[in-house]
Amino acid sequence: MGETTSSGVVSVASSLPDLAGVGVLTRMYPPWLVDEVVAACDRTEQRQRLLPARLVVYFLLAMALFSPAPYLEVMRHLSEGLRWAGLWGSWHLPSKSGIFRARRRLGAEPMAALFTRCARPLATPATPGAFWRGWRLMAVDGTRLDVADSPANAEAFGRPGSGRGEGVGGYPQAHVVALVECGTHAVIDAALGGWHDAEVRLAEDLDRSLTPGMLVLGDRNFASTRLVRAWTATGAEVCVRVKANRRLPVDRMLPDGSWLSHIQADDDKKNGLTPVAVRVIRYRLDDPGRPGEDDYRLITTLLDPGRAPATELAALYPQRWECETVLDELKTHQRGAKSVVLASKTPDGVRQEIYAHLLVHHALRALMAQAAADAAPPVDSDRLSFTTALRAARRTVTCTPGTFSP
Repeated sequence: MGETTSSGVVSVASSLPDLAGVGVLTRMYPPWLVDEVVAACDRTEQRQRLLPARLVVYFLLAMALFSPAPYLEVMRHLSEGLRWAGLWGSWHLPSKSGIFRARRRLGAEPMAALFTRCARPLATPATPGAFWRGWRLMAVDGTRLDVADSPANAEAFGRPGSGRGEGVGGYPQAHVVALVECGTHAVIDAALGGWHDAEVRLAEDLDRSLTPGMLVLGDRNFASTRLVRAWTATGAEVCVRVKANRRLPVDRMLPDGSWLSHIQADDDKKNGLTPVAVRVIRYRLDDPGRPGEDDYRLITTLLDPGRAPATELAALYPQRWECETVLDELKTHQRGAKSVVLASKTPDGVRQEIYAHLLVHHALRALMAQAAADAAPPVDSDRLSFTTALRAARRTVTCTPGTFSP
């Protein structure tokens, strides 16, 4: 197992013995898979190019891995693979404008398709902290990312308001809502939108990745009748917090102090929809540092207190913060400082960058989950250092020739 730091985080350097010898990106996304995705999206070249589609995919992944390094610096890392493969004599470093054109040819669809193909839960029943009473723990949350200030991005994504100047924020913003496996921090799906796209609306698209046996945790933004109905239709269960003023009638009190209730949208009757049955769990936290925030009410579709005791659900709910941690890994550690803006000036380019960041994060978390499982005894992958894994992955690209041969 890795060494434990003073903060209790296990150093990943000694927990990933094979990482230094394997290109982390090509291990997770091998060339044959990238070629399949490119072909399925009809992006295969009809003639030989300086920047073939496969190399552009890896370039985008490397951009996310080395963020916020300049384009040409990233391409120099990749060119080492061409040198090793004996192709340096017939290949030269492309210009920045050539990279822009190659990205436009590729578009965002192959990056989205690669993420859909590869993003999946990583935990096994033996993974510490991944399951509770047989349910796989998932969490959902959203974040916004500053993108380059161009007319195209402003029109596609919108921007926040401001009380100063022209009354608009400095940068357009993309909106990302992520579905995360709590035990491994793996993002298994994400819905992309703009500033004005509500989290609850974007979250409805995540039902495509929910399956029976999952328990989804979320904050008050996700306590929507329509959303809970869509998620539970997949066979998944839900546990979310509700606002203090939400009316939750008592249909029947239960022995553990929770009660059966129901929620319904304003137009349910008009649309012929029956209310959604839920169970309400109310509890208080003794936290003098958070006055007025100590009264919690959860609604859950787990109606049987014998299978899902109220006290255990209340203790479990903070696991939803795992999603907050993942978003911080993506925004602060992987992308760079909070001030870093996604550089693409086109909406398609922005989507390319976002999916590239999601793909790199998933690759890192897959390796960390494997390292945690291989430790003796197995450890919780939450204890592995994400930043150390990120630095180690960067070394595999610069020190492993041939990783990105076209």
